[in-house]
Amino acid sequence: MKVDMSPQAVTQRLRTMDELWLLSQKLMNAKRVATNYSVSKKERALEIKNSIRRILFYDWDPIGISNDVDIDDEYDRYIAPVYRMLVENRSEDELVKFLFQLERDSMGLSSKSPERLRPVARKLLGLYVNLDKNRISRL
Repeated sequence: MKVDMSPQAVTQRLRTMDELWLLSQKLMNAKRVATNYSVSKKERALEIKNSIRRILFYDWDPIGISNDVDIDDEYDRYIAPVYRMLVENRSEDELVKFLFQLERDSMGLSSKSPERLRPVARKLLGLYVNLDKNRISRL
């Protein structure tokens, strides 16, 4: 595939990249606004619970059972404490420490380094755990 490297074509591509950069900056700095999608607090709580359940089952999975979807509730007893930590705006380090302690103390596993739990903690911290009826999105 040939690419037009003429000065005009390169200039046009650079302008397009500048426009995309400015658009991305505007989107990052946009204020949050409520969408028209509304759910009850009970429905929202169930969504949050299921989101945490999926992360614990598929991403954390300290005993290696994520290939057996029939037991996807194996880590459900940890959903509430994880939720509390997320609502309390705990740090990534605190979540890593908590998951590591669960593996070691509650499950009796000889856990490896807690650093491997950072991606799990980041994914949990990325969840929107507010029970507001209106979902919030970036526009």
